[in-house]
Amino acid sequence: MGASWGGLNAYIRILSVLPADFPLPILMVQHQQASADNRMPWLLARYCALPVVTPEDKEPIIGGHVYVAPPGYHMLVEDDQTLAFSNGRPVLFSRPAIDELFFSAGVVYGRHLIGVILTGANEDGAAGMKYIHRRGGFTIAQSPVSSEAPTMPEAAITTGAISRVLDLEAIGPFLAKQAMG
Repeated sequence: MGASWGGLNAYIRILSVLPADFPLPILMVQHQQASADNRMPWLLARYCALPVVTPEDKEPIIGGHVYVAPPGYHMLVEDDQTLAFSNGRPVLFSRPAIDELFFSAGVVYGRHLIGVILTGANEDGAAGMKYIHRRGGFTIAQSPVSSEAPTMPEAAITTGAISRVLDLEAIGPFLAKQAMG
């Protein structure tokens, strides 16, 4: 999942409806300045039945956990399904960048990946969603009308690579239904 402007509210709305036995890992990127306090996991954990963490470099990805990219670092998925961090160049002025996560996750998980793009004020994530779609993954964009900042989901939708456009309130239940069968 990726978001910028309005992301905290969107993440809370989605995570708060996921059951404690939700089996899939959730990898999240929120645009933050490198100097920002890393409060996102603490804030989200108050509304989520799943463990919410800022992972360590090379930490294995485990189902039923929410991993939040730390401020100032791109979060990447490695071939061995661990997380890695990079302080490489910002993407669309952002580090962490959503596209970096989506590209690396698309390589590793391919058709088993669900990419979700949420509210945001730039086009980060659109190219990554297109890549996930090309690899056979399922892509969800928050409906622009339910977004605090519609630029990010609009950019993803215009790629033609979005499997489903959903209002914010529908994303969490949809993910739960897909994961829980």
